[in-house]
Amino acid sequence: TGTVEGAGSRRSCWSSSQLPEPNIWILQLPSDMEKVLSCFRRSPEAASRLICFPWAGGGSVHYARWGTILSGSIEVLAVRLPGRESRSRDPFFRNMLQIVDEVLPLLLPLLKEKPLALFGHSFGAFACFAVADALKRRHGVEPVHVFLSGASAPFSEIRIKAPKRSDQSDGDFLRWLTSIGGTPPELLENPEVLKLFLPALKADLHVVENFSYGKPDVPILSCPLTCFDGREDVPHDLQGGLKVRRSGSDRKSAV
Repeated sequence: TGTVEGAGSRRSCWSSSQLPEPNIWILQLPSDMEKVLSCFRRSPEAASRLICFPWAGGGSVHYARWGTILSGSIEVLAVRLPGRESRSRDPFFRNMLQIVDEVLPLLLPLLKEKPLALFGHSFGAFACFAVADALKRRHGVEPVHVFLSGASAPFSEIRIKAPKRSDQSDGDFLRWLTSIGGTPPELLENPEVLKLFLPALKADLHVVENFSYGKPDVPILSCPLTCFDGREDVPHDLQGGLKVRRSGSDRKSAV
């Protein structure tokens, strides 16, 4: 089996069970936030917040149930990137800096209110790391925890040298996507769904394929960091990734 670096794990990320239930109500965020951050279940008494970044081609809706599954002590918000959901008319981002520059100012006031952690899966893991890195570099603040799932280290040579797929024709891209597995056949065989899904997937892959990060000589983040990989997935190349984090505060788990 294979995985799209940035697109999700071998297990399906597109289960209908992840769609929001009708009785889930959305937190009314300030107007400058609600375009980018979604909260599908408000928990005003929550002790902390978890900000989630979607995988390539994904949207904030895929984290809708997390607010009901996780303890009421955690309020879950998800990043909504341009070119999908209510932002379908917005042009896709072309580089990671655009994601960082949009999300970062929205997190700063939230960091002042209560403890905040970040989670990202696959492509979202790279965006999550880039935002955490920028928070510390630009503002000297960090989340209380960073969770990264299904992704190689940002400075992995294997990742950097991997063939770029986002510029392929749709036909070639779909054949490659089918060959590596991990994407539900019903999605790949539905022209109407592909019309919505494929542009977002290729745009996000373009971002992650062109995201470069030099291997650090000193720790970057001092906050705890946990990495997850799927037991059925090809292991991702963390390449001595503990140099990115603080010794003794890092874990890797297979799920």
